[in-house]
Parts: sequence; C-alpha cells; structure tokens
Amino acid sequence: MSSSQRPESLRAGLRRRDGTALGVVAVTVLALALRLFELGDRVAHWDEARVGYWILRYQENGFWEYSAGIHGPFFGIVNRVLFELFGASDFVARLPVAVVTGLLPLAAWLYRDHLRDSEMVALGLLFAVNPILLYYSRFMRNDVLLAAFALFALGFFLRAHATGRPLYLYAGTASLALAFTTKENVLLYLLSWLGAAVLLLDHRLFLARNEEREWTGVLADALGDLGRSLASWAPHLLVALVEFFAIVVYFYAPRRPGPGTGIVDAVTDPTLWPAVVGEATLGSWNEFTNTWLGSQGHPYLPYFEHYVTVLEQGALPLVAFAVVGFVAARYVDERPRDLVSFAFYWGAVGVLGYPLATDIQAPWATVHAVAPLAIPAAVGAGLLYRWGREAYEHDDSSATLAAGVVVLVVAWQIAVPMVGAVYVHPQDDTMTPPLGEQTDNHIVQFGQPADGIRPTLEKMQAVARTNEGTDVLYYGHVNENGDYIFYVRDEGDNDRIPAASGWYNRLPLPWYTELADAEVESTMDQQDLEGDLPPVVITRSSKRDLVSARLEGYRAYDEELTLWGSETTVFIEKRALREARSDSA
Repeated sequence: MSSSQRPESLRAGLRRRDGTALGVVAVTVLALALRLFELGDRVAHWDEARVGYWILRYQENGFWEYSAGIHGPFFGIVNRVLFELFGASDFVARLPVAVVTGLLPLAAWLYRDHLRDSEMVALGLLFAVNPILLYYSRFMRNDVLLAAFALFALGFFLRAHATGRPLYLYAGTASLALAFTTKENVLLYLLSWLGAAVLLLDHRLFLARNEEREWTGVLADALGDLGRSLASWAPHLLVALVEFFAIVVYFYAPRRPGPGTGIVDAVTDPTLWPAVVGEATLGSWNEFTNTWLGSQGHPYLPYFEHYVTVLEQGALPLVAFAVVGFVAARYVDERPRDLVSFAFYWGAVGVLGYPLATDIQAPWATVHAVAPLAIPAAVGAGLLYRWGREAYEHDDSSATLAAGVVVLVVAWQIAVPMVGAVYVHPQDDTMTPPLGEQTDNHIVQFGQPADGIRPTLEKMQAVARTNEGTDVLYYGHVNENGDYIFYVRDEGDNDRIPAASGWYNRLPLPWYTELADAEVESTMDQQDLEGDLPPVVITRSSKRDLVSARLEGYRAYDEELTLWGSETTVFIEKRALREARSDSA
C-alpha cells in the first residue's frame, strides 16, 4: 500500500469508528426512553413495596442496616436520597435501575478491542430491547443492576489491560464495588468469571498443540504474564483495593439513631470506625451466610424447566444468536476470541446454576444468564448483518431475501414479548399477542398485583390524606396453617426488617399507605368493627360478608394483591371519599 493510501484508509477507519460510537449513543438514548416511558405506571410488585416501605420508615426513624432477606443495601442508601430530593413514588423508586440499565448500551463501547463495529451496535441493541432485561430494568430490584455493574466492570478492566491506563482500573473497581452493594450473588459472578478464565486457559493449552509447543511452556508463559502484570500494576491495585472497601463499607455500614451507633457518628468520632467497619464487612458476611448459604431445599428440574420457559418467551433469539456467535468466534474466526467464549461460559453457567441457587421460581433470575449471553449473541447478530450486507452488495437476491426474513422473524420474536409483557400486560399472568391467541406471561412474577388495582389505591390514599386519626384498619384472621393474615399485634414491629409475619400478606398496600402518611391499625376482634370506624377497612375477600354486614356507608372494591390467590376487599367510606375529592378539586 502506498503512503498516500494509508492516511485515506486510516481516515476511513476513524470515520467508521465515529459512526459506531454515534450508533451506540443512539441506542443508549433509545434504551433510556424505553425505560423511562410510563415508568411509574405499573403498581408496585410485592418485593418493590416492602423495600420501598422500609426506605420510607428509614427516612422517619433513621434506622437502616444490611438484611440479606432484601439483598444488598443499594436501594436503601440511594433511594432515600432520591425520595428526599424528588419525593417518593413508583417512578422515583425505579429510577436508579432505569437510568443505570438505560446507560448499559454504552458498555458495548468498552469492548471495542474485542468486538467488530457491527457487533458493538448489536450488543447495545440487545441490552436495550431484550424483553427480560427491559421489564426488570423498570423494576426496583437488584438483578439487572448487578448485571449492569458487572458488565461495566468487566469492560473497564479489559480497557485497563489494553491501554495500561489506571483510570479504567479505578472505574472498573467502582463498578465492581457497586455490584457488591446490589445482591449477594455477585459472588456467583466472580466464581463464573474464575471458571470461564480457567476454560480460556484450556483454550491456550489446546492451541499449543497446533503450534507445536509444550503445554507446560504455555502455562509458564501465562503465569509469567500474570506475575509481571501484577507487579507493574501493584501500586494502582493497592489504591483500587482501598477504593473497593471504601465503597462497600459506606453502603453496608449500619445507620442507627442515637449517638455512637453508626457510620455518621464515626465521621466525628474515629474510635468508632473499627466497629463500623467490622459490622459492614464481617457482620454483613455472617448475615449473608446465615441466610443464603446452603441448599434451597427444592427439586432442580421444575426450577430448571421454569427458567428455560422464561428464556424461551423472553430471550429465544438472544440465546440462539449466542450459540451461533460462540461457535463462529471459536471455530470460524482465525483465532478464538476470548471475550466471546468468556461471556458464553459465564451465561451458560447461569442457565444451569440459577435454578439450583434461587429460592423461588423467579423470572428475574434469567437476567443473570441473558446479560452475559448478549455478548456472543451480538457476534451472532453481527454475522447475520455481514452476511446480508455482502449478499446485497453482490446482488445475491436469494441470500438477501433469506437474511431479511431472518431479521423480520427475530424482530417479531423480540417485539411481541417486549410490547406485550413490558407495556401492555405488565401486571397480567397472560397476554394476547398481535394476531395470536392468549398465552401465559412468564416474564411477570407471581408477586405482581393483578391489573386494575391502581384506582382503588388512589382512592385509599386520597381518603387517608384528608382524614384525622386512624386511616386504615385491617381486619385479619388466622388461616388453616395457623398463620396470621393482615393482623399485627404491634404495628411498630413493621418499622424494621423483618416485619411481623401478618404484615407481609398486606403487600403492596403498606407502600401506598405509607406514601399517604396513613395511620394504620389491625384487629381480629369483630367488636372492633362497630362504632366510629376508620374510612378504609381492608380484609380478605373470604371475610367480605362478615365485615360488610357491620359497615354502613362504605363501598367495597375487590382486588388481587398478587396475580392470583390473594383476593382482598377494600372498603372505603363514601362520605370520606366525597370529601377527599372535594378537597382536591
């Protein structure tokens, strides 16, 4: 190539990379728009409601500490600030997840040393529009946050290795530390990364035969490279280690009212730091091991079947492309691409392992396989794009048509569950796709209140805001298993984790009553249903007739607090509702 040709080739390459960067930014804007659109429209899931309630109580009583039952402390620390700045609502509660995951397509640019231009754009698109990732990006849960922080961390670490710039190391460390603040199965991520790295080493040993090298020499070279890297990065690794523990301690340190009991007091009294750091690290570890380590005590196959069913509905094209991308990168490319194989192994472990690790059949668990599999899937999608483009450039109408048909089928397979599960039926256990019959909606989890409850919640809140004294009375009972339903002996027991047992089956109502600053009480005594009653009385629908017979001037609203099996009746006093409406007019 002549000297005059080289600059032109370089300029073309730079223009192509600039176009790719703009494409990734455009996809990121799309991802944010998809996540922020009507973000507060869906009624809070059981899990969102309990965490949101305790954050509101934290604002009032100043008490917060790590509890493994609700996973990492990220939401407690971050959402408290957001609630104070913008007010608490379903929209604000979900905002951190929507923003962080909406920015996830930018992570594709961090992998530019390992992916082609078309593959980076494809990766951003998969992060943006995959139905499972999108649904749980509009949800106050830790799973997609964990996946996003881990993907950013991996990308930053790869850039640190490629460029030698410590800034990437520090950014990756911050991302990894934030991943640790979201959910305990970040430890499974690290184990998956270690296992994938071992398999990559096996790749090297296998290829050594073709290069007529001894496997011992390859192993010695790998260990030598690792040792030299650690030695050259040692000062920065030490700083990164301090950075990591500073972030983890800040989030996990207890917040408690009263002097000398939490991280706030340690700022002015350094003698408290050993105790605070001990609780944030060893104390949190003990809480985690006592809660989550050990068998979950359920059969594997039903959970595996459920996991695969969710993947089939919400990520079938992605999984198929991931297999194609892995095979192509491993067997078609001149040399196997480490990142593609690494991500495929990481995701495959998730498919096989999470049905064993999870305690309930939860569709959000598939996030931990879908997110890493998006990387090899992007390679598969890029392969399809290049095949179609080459066919078009060579006037191969048959191949161009075939590529177009595949693209349309894939787009349909993504669009139907994305629109149906995320926007049209986000609270339904079934959905009706366009041009199709009603089908089960496996992406929505059981703890999601059924559709139609929002108007009743708004009426209940409006009445509570204008009433004086007790606003809401739960009429509870003991079920056939001896469990309390709705009844709590002392409502103050619900201010901290764990709440009283009878409180949990009220969810998501406590989140909405707390948003209205409602005063709540409960009873199991029928005599308490006489006389001057609060404007809102709530009971299971099985007790509807008993309660209704003792109320005058109330209207009954029958709702489901979960997808099914939680029929609940909310009685609202007509006069109080009229007064609330007139006050707001």
